[in-house]
Amino acid sequence: QVQLVESGGGAVQAGGSLRLSCTVSGLRDIFRSSMAWFRQAPGNEREGLASIFNNGRTTYADALQGRFTISQDNAKNHLYLQMNSLKPEDTGMYYCAAGSPSHAGLGLDPYWYNDWGQGTQVTVSS
Repeated sequence: QVQLVESGGGAVQAGGSLRLSCTVSGLRDIFRSSMAWFRQAPGNEREGLASIFNNGRTTYADALQGRFTISQDNAKNHLYLQMNSLKPEDTGMYYCAAGSPSHAGLGLDPYWYNDWGQGTQVTVSS
């Protein structure tokens, strides 16, 4: 059974940092080529933030302006999102996901992700 469990969310002031973690179990590499982080704010669609493919290639949403960094451990059992210089507009529920986008250009499209965690809340105050 595939399980993705996020942790590390919380409340932080603008300019602060958080590191989100996602623990992955029951997922074989042949069933995924990419892991990614998504965010959903109330009333908004789920947006892709960062993805990392099995070959190590990463993609990021342009709007992040280099503030976030995605990484994973060698065993690919843990996915991370380091978030720096947080802004109030970063507030939302953050999800990790596993899937198989057909190419890196689709790495931030939630359509290609089949397995999702339950989310962890991030709240940034001004």
